[in-house]
Amino acid sequence: MKKIAVVEDNPDNSLLIEAILGGEYEVTVYENGPDALAGIPGFLPELILLDIALPGMDGVEVLANLRMMESIKDLPVIALTAHAMVGDKNKYLEEGFDSYYSKPILDIDDFKAVVKSFL
Repeated sequence: MKKIAVVEDNPDNSLLIEAILGGEYEVTVYENGPDALAGIPGFLPELILLDIALPGMDGVEVLANLRMMESIKDLPVIALTAHAMVGDKNKYLEEGFDSYYSKPILDIDDFKAVVKSFL
């Protein structure tokens, strides 16, 4: 079973993502950047879903740290964020994310298709 790491501080969003993806993938949730940076290298997922607005260390900073870790630097990372203003998608792609998906997740089939496209 392919593994997905989810970095999300909102428990409702975490539960929703686990409900959507948990039947097809092994999903591990990290509630903040430091926990994700400590856990992801040992978990070795095939994909990371990374919230932008995290407490203490935002998703852009978490991504920068992940990209410096040799064992996981090339893993695809999707920005999963409520930041959905014009220009945000390009901004996050320029920061090094592989894709961008805006919250809330309204179209479950579309969300699953995006995730599957990276696996």
